[in-house]
Amino acid sequence: MASVASTKSAFKPSLAKRLLFPAAPANDLPPLFTSPSTPPELTAELYDFIALALRAFVNPWWTKISRYDKDFLPDITRILTHVIRALEARVLAADLAPLVFRDGPAIITQHYRDYRNAAAKLSTSYAAGGALPLPVLFHSLQPHMAVSADGQIDPEYMRQLVDHILKSCLPQEDYAPEPERFVIREIVLKILLKDVIPKITQPWFIQKTILDLLGQDDDVVITKPRSSSPPTASPLAFHTLIVVFLSAIQALSGACLAMINGYKQAVGTIKRVNQTPSRPPPARRSSSPHPRSPTSVPIPMSPSISATSSISSWAASTEPSASTVPPPPDTTPNDYALPPLALVSEIFTTPARMASASITHTLSLFLVAFAPFLDRLLPYLLAQALSPKLLLTTTRNAKRTLFPNGYPAPPPVDPTLEEQAQMRARLLAYRGKSPWVETHILPLALGPDPSETIAAALDPLTNRECNVHLVMLLLDCILGTLFPELLAE
Repeated sequence: MASVASTKSAFKPSLAKRLLFPAAPANDLPPLFTSPSTPPELTAELYDFIALALRAFVNPWWTKISRYDKDFLPDITRILTHVIRALEARVLAADLAPLVFRDGPAIITQHYRDYRNAAAKLSTSYAAGGALPLPVLFHSLQPHMAVSADGQIDPEYMRQLVDHILKSCLPQEDYAPEPERFVIREIVLKILLKDVIPKITQPWFIQKTILDLLGQDDDVVITKPRSSSPPTASPLAFHTLIVVFLSAIQALSGACLAMINGYKQAVGTIKRVNQTPSRPPPARRSSSPHPRSPTSVPIPMSPSISATSSISSWAASTEPSASTVPPPPDTTPNDYALPPLALVSEIFTTPARMASASITHTLSLFLVAFAPFLDRLLPYLLAQALSPKLLLTTTRNAKRTLFPNGYPAPPPVDPTLEEQAQMRARLLAYRGKSPWVETHILPLALGPDPSETIAAALDPLTNRECNVHLVMLLLDCILGTLFPELLAE
């Protein structure tokens, strides 16, 4: 009987099979991605996540409308499959290196500068004698058509963005039926405008995320000050010398093995980077409303009109037409390493201190010298980081967080003001895990008072209304990279 029960449980259809593919003959789920290298675990996890989301947010109200209709959820799944495959193709075809290493850091850097400029104008004549609050001053420096001065997002703007994504990703026969498109669009809008953006723009959420990345979930352990009295001398024995000698040999051998392993990995990485075909440099966005054609070149002024006309006529008779000549290759370096360095410099205000300014200037010279290699290395490392394993881990974490018992978890309670103050205090007290870093590196990088520098780095992220502007600009940049036709409209 036990074997029969185990056999039945082994062939029990999964939730995704019962809700999303009830007519499928076997328990195997159809492929969700077009790439053949996608692991089957990722497909199963994503289908399970979709099934949990549809059961939680769509099935309760749809069963009240049509209790016996079992085709609505499979139809939504089919539409989501088209969207996921289209997004997969766009992500694989897009060059994400400019987004990650150039556009994203530039947007965050400008956010810090505008916030500090707006904060400097408080209680001055620029703020109408102190009558204008900080969000209004920031909005005047960084206006966005979809964000108001009080941090409210225009839902129609987001609705048009989602509708354009559906129009670009769905076939015409799936985009034409308005009810299904309306349901999917409003579900995405509800998740973005009511759940995601209001949460990630909260200052305490950003500080908690930084603490999680630093591994500082618990309270900071305050180390006791070192005693000034000299330690008591212990008698020097022969076995003590043997232990010290063997420990030194072990540490030296471990350091040598680590250096050899690091050297082998560095050499292998450099070989793979040099063998990786490079993408063509992306076209930089022009600030003028009428950008110049890449084939047109400025014509120099000549003192002799007749000589110019004769030379041009001879060139026209001996050379092919301009339409058949391919444009010269763009050899402009991307300088992917400089915008992140400028972002770090702006966050920690390194120009305000001589030591940190010297370190930043030295690093910039080093990055400029190795710019051609770094322009190939950084996209290679990005491609290695954005792997199916990362998406699988993210999906599993999201499923455990949103549906811990198979159903939506109760909304978490926002931390109190005291708990938020404790989060900020833990960040200000963070000094790393190495005493040598705390003693020698932090005073050079962050100045004699690291807490003051860290507080200045956190301040531009402590206003929810300003954070909404930052999130919307980053969202526009991401969608402009994946859907470049939005920039042309």
